[in-house]
Amino acid sequence: MRDFGTALIGDFELRRHQFFAAALLMTLPVQAQDQASDPALVGELMAFHGSKAIVEVMTTHCYETTGLDTVYKDAAANWYLRNISYLDLADRVIARLGGGTEGQLQAAETYGGSQIMTAYNQAPDKNVFCRTFLEQVVGGSLDIDKQLPDILKRAQDISAS
Repeated sequence: MRDFGTALIGDFELRRHQFFAAALLMTLPVQAQDQASDPALVGELMAFHGSKAIVEVMTTHCYETTGLDTVYKDAAANWYLRNISYLDLADRVIARLGGGTEGQLQAAETYGGSQIMTAYNQAPDKNVFCRTFLEQVVGGSLDIDKQLPDILKRAQDISAS
């Protein structure tokens, strides 16, 4: 069963990477796409906030469904501490690229949260899903530098220039 939970989350992560930027870019009005110097990168950087929403939504949901096991809250807090500098970097680079559109950040967070809840709802064993998710959060495999290393590198390069 554990392998299935890992595979399900892995499949979710693959789909998230493939569709996240495209979905966010679709939320940009044409006028905003013309104004931003790199609207695709802005959309990809919004994925950092989508990742944050994924961790927050699922750790909160699993916390509540596992009888308020505080290990989930601790894992989310530690993820945030490990990733806050990447979130701040994304915000600085987004601003440097002309900024996102109104509602784009909310769209990224909503999209991330809805995608992980869809994966959770499709899992045949919710407890296995939560335990596997927790292992990935605690182990760091859902950290931004692990999930989005190429986008992170581009953001770091832009920030350093």
